[in-house]
Amino acid sequence: MAVNITAGLPGNHFEPSIAVNSVLSNNMCVVYVDDSLGTARVGVATSSNSGQTWTTQILPQPSGYMSGEAPTVDYTFPNTFIVAVHVYNDFNDGTIVSYTSFNNGVNFNPPVIVERGYGTIVHNDEPFIAVDRSPGSPYLGNAYVSYTPLFNYSAIFFQRSLDAGATWINTERLSDPRGFHDRAAIAVGLSGEVYSGYVLTGPTNPAANLRISYDGGASFQPSVQHESILISTVVPAQSPLPVPGYGFRVQTNLTLGADISSGLGSGNVYAAWNDFRNGYAEILLCTSPDGQLWSKPMSITGAPPGTQNFFPSITVSPSTGTVRIIYYTNQVNGFLLDVFVSESFNGGRSFTSRRLSDFSFNPNGNSPVPLDLIGDYITAATSLPDTLAAVWNAATPATGNEDIYFST
Repeated sequence: MAVNITAGLPGNHFEPSIAVNSVLSNNMCVVYVDDSLGTARVGVATSSNSGQTWTTQILPQPSGYMSGEAPTVDYTFPNTFIVAVHVYNDFNDGTIVSYTSFNNGVNFNPPVIVERGYGTIVHNDEPFIAVDRSPGSPYLGNAYVSYTPLFNYSAIFFQRSLDAGATWINTERLSDPRGFHDRAAIAVGLSGEVYSGYVLTGPTNPAANLRISYDGGASFQPSVQHESILISTVVPAQSPLPVPGYGFRVQTNLTLGADISSGLGSGNVYAAWNDFRNGYAEILLCTSPDGQLWSKPMSITGAPPGTQNFFPSITVSPSTGTVRIIYYTNQVNGFLLDVFVSESFNGGRSFTSRRLSDFSFNPNGNSPVPLDLIGDYITAATSLPDTLAAVWNAATPATGNEDIYFST
């Protein structure tokens, strides 16, 4: 049964990200956008009983910044959660900051600047954070953040922290700057390989691409910055999706997972995205043994043709290698949305699907006109040894407000 994390809180809550303590898996941290104060801020919810109950707070803004959104969180040993956030003023000064908690999210240190923005010319947005937790990695504990400066074109940038977010170093551009990119993804492999992937949506030849670091994020291969490894060609989803009454934005973002277990898929890297090549949004997956050579895309939902399936997020159990991908879908009702998970217990060779949400929800809530935004992502994580920890936002029927839901 799903738990409404933000039940009873004022305002809307969306774009959730979750991380789970790998040592004491009953401790979890969720971050999300909260608009109850009249402008976007970042909410934090923590649980010490495996998601049964939650305590919430709002992170303080750094001085000089009005709003914060697009939060993302990950965990490192022993009781540390690191959050990366996009802060800004109206459409100006897009800056990436991080917050660190050393007590399972109860308290966070003051924000640290990852990369500063200036006016509308340098507007850094869409952060994604990942921390190296692989026991076989010489870079255990390294934290990695990717983000996207937005102007005429966009590009994917990357930085790392060797001290749990106290400082950030080694700014690198990972993509060609003459293209259109949205949020990138990062996964850390069995030996500490850093896989940073993204979808180039235009202006020509849309594709999912990858760069790899073998030295803890200090440098990336291929060595020439505008080169990359091709995962697959991509057909970006229509935005909004072609369903009467839908008005919300749908980005085509990549999600990455790496198998650091000793299971059947040990060492595998997985890449998934929502793709429109069949005339509707479907979740496609490619698999690689090393990040260099990739399989052909395969559908993983089992949903009826013509239904819309989007906003995938992947997690891979570090204990068993189970692959789980959550996503929104309209397969139950045709208009109302649900959250499903597709699971593979054989290294990504086949998947079975099940429903996570307890009710189908209207993406427009109680609004008489279609909403143009319901958030751009939801998030899956693994609670050790092999339990899904998923968060998503849904319009709660009683209020019509967007709330954050948790389920396993």
